[in-house]
Amino acid sequence: MNANLFGRLAGRFPADRATVFLETQDGATQSFGALLDAAGRIATLLRAAGLTPGDRVAAQVEKSPDAVALYLGCLQAGAAYVPLNTGYTPAELAYFIEDAAPKLVVCDPRAEGALAPLASAAGAVLSTLGADGTGRLMLEARDLRPEQAVADRRGSDPAAILYTSGTTGRSKGAMLSHDNLWSNASTLFELWGFRPGDVLIHALPLYHTHGLFVALNLMLMNGGRVILLRKFDAGAVIGLMPRATVLMGVPTFYTRLLASDALTRASTRGMRLFVSGSAPLLAQTHADFEARTGHRVLERYGMTETGMNASNPLVGERRAGTVGLALPGVALRVVDADGAPLGPGEIGGLEVRGPNVFGGYWRNPEKTAEAFRADGWFITGDIATIGADGYVAIVGRARDLIISGGLNIYPREVEAALDALPGVIESAVIGAPHPDLGEAVVAVLTVAADPGDVVAALRERLAGFKLPRRVEVVDTLPRNAMGKVEKAALRALYRDSFAG
Repeated sequence: MNANLFGRLAGRFPADRATVFLETQDGATQSFGALLDAAGRIATLLRAAGLTPGDRVAAQVEKSPDAVALYLGCLQAGAAYVPLNTGYTPAELAYFIEDAAPKLVVCDPRAEGALAPLASAAGAVLSTLGADGTGRLMLEARDLRPEQAVADRRGSDPAAILYTSGTTGRSKGAMLSHDNLWSNASTLFELWGFRPGDVLIHALPLYHTHGLFVALNLMLMNGGRVILLRKFDAGAVIGLMPRATVLMGVPTFYTRLLASDALTRASTRGMRLFVSGSAPLLAQTHADFEARTGHRVLERYGMTETGMNASNPLVGERRAGTVGLALPGVALRVVDADGAPLGPGEIGGLEVRGPNVFGGYWRNPEKTAEAFRADGWFITGDIATIGADGYVAIVGRARDLIISGGLNIYPREVEAALDALPGVIESAVIGAPHPDLGEAVVAVLTVAADPGDVVAALRERLAGFKLPRRVEVVDTLPRNAMGKVEKAALRALYRDSFAG
């Protein structure tokens, strides 16, 4: 049996293909039939270009209906889709393109000049796709006959590769299979009570697990309508709520919504579900949102390598400060430093096992082996506790990962860029609580000379969301007896950097 995710999703589309699936902020619409045609033309184009099942397509493209069609066209042709953060600079993209070894790289037309050498070095063809419909990809696909066949794929074959790196080392490509993505979407579909009449406000990026594999896959499976916003805007989202039923967001969405007087019980009356994830939602935000709207946000927990692992219930207690219960079919456990399971309420490393867990890291068997126990449990790197009633609370993160606005920032990468600046001796990068973003970057430096405008100097090297929002210069960095920088001490010292 063909396990291709495309065929499984398309099998759930409404019989009436004229049913609208996508609606953009300017009011343009795309039906399920038009989406299938667009994806089919891209699949035809990919096959004509010599791509075969298993080849990679790397895409750094802005959010648009055509970007959705590109994702589906890759699935239909059996290619592994490799979405890349639109904030990455060419310097950052060089590694991803070299490592993924794609046959095709798709970028915004404005980035073609910068990415052409990178694609050429990797032996890939470069095409372009703009959010406004410009670019060669759709122009070349426009007059092609839509492919009807769906490439034969096993459930274990990679449907996508998403890059993640934990807190140290080079980024790793997590291989997510057709079965991984289908099992997660199927479980959430039932757990969160999706129905054909649901309308989702989609304000998340399409290069991230949350926006692509949770929000989009769920609505493709559901046969409902998606209002596709280029980016989050609190006023626009509130204005759309009378026409919608579901919003999925990161904690930053909810703090920004609460900052608007337009968020009321009246404006949210037609909504049935608010979901938060990708970073911890503060208990105070949870309480404030309920007091203002009467809705309790449903918080869940997932990661790139596994999709979703736990969720608060649709019906039942949505407990602030927790990520709810393990999903049906997914097992979670907390272990000590030696991997021995701990009891209810004890704090330790969180591990997961289930059909949602990825098969390994692309071309990196060593890191794959390190990430799994001998008995198959995946080591998440998060620190958690599981109560006697099964509710999971994430109490910390292994090492120093910073999550700002739902996006992962790896301190070692920022530190390397800082240390390369003239005048900087060494640096330590930490996250400090931020009222809007959840966490924001603080850079602590020792210097031999005035480094000048550090943030400006990093703009060409790092994506904007990684840039420090505060820079501190100190005489020495605190170290332990082993000579390691004591980041816990720095976090305590600078935890109020963004207070008020």
